[in-house]
Amino acid sequence: MPNKAATNVFDAIKDVTSKFPFPIIGIDSDNGSEFINAHLFDYCETRKITFTPGRPGHKNDGAHVEQKNWTHVRSLVGYLRYDTAAELAVLDEIWDLDWRFTNLLCAQQKLVSRERVGAKIIKRHETAQTPHQRAIAAGALTPHRKAVLTRTLNELRPGRLQRQIDTLAEKLERLAIRKTPTPIRAVNNQFTKGPRPELLGEATKRSSRRS
Repeated sequence: MPNKAATNVFDAIKDVTSKFPFPIIGIDSDNGSEFINAHLFDYCETRKITFTPGRPGHKNDGAHVEQKNWTHVRSLVGYLRYDTAAELAVLDEIWDLDWRFTNLLCAQQKLVSRERVGAKIIKRHETAQTPHQRAIAAGALTPHRKAVLTRTLNELRPGRLQRQIDTLAEKLERLAIRKTPTPIRAVNNQFTKGPRPELLGEATKRSSRRS
């Protein structure tokens, strides 16, 4: 999305739900106006989708989603500011490739139990599974969707896919660093300016989650 305007968020939600391999039965959002608006409410009501917002003052209501901001976003594209059409186009290319890497290849463990024994905490985890394997085990995929995803998985070349994503991420970083600095402007009789991109490169350089 170019920004968090409600119309852009609404269009993005329609786009991703059309690509999910299973039907969406519920949306749980935070309390920002980009989600709490008539567009999304009418969309959910028409499609019989349960729409629930987080509780005010409880930022950890979406903890399992928020933790992915690092593993799925920041570790891949870093902390630089991306606000041009060229950068948005590269981001879209990255996400289009990365969903295959993340959902079909990256296995994750879930915590099963946590037990304190004296001063020691013992954690037990389940066998690692990819999101693709979890969706199949849950019975959430139709035979057609299951066959399509399995075929996509079998055709993947992990090394080549990783190199493609890393090349695009480096291109995105170069675009952000080489942008013309934001011009000085007057706001409330005070002069302000944006950060100098050439100074942000090393300080915000992304770290690869696949190292």
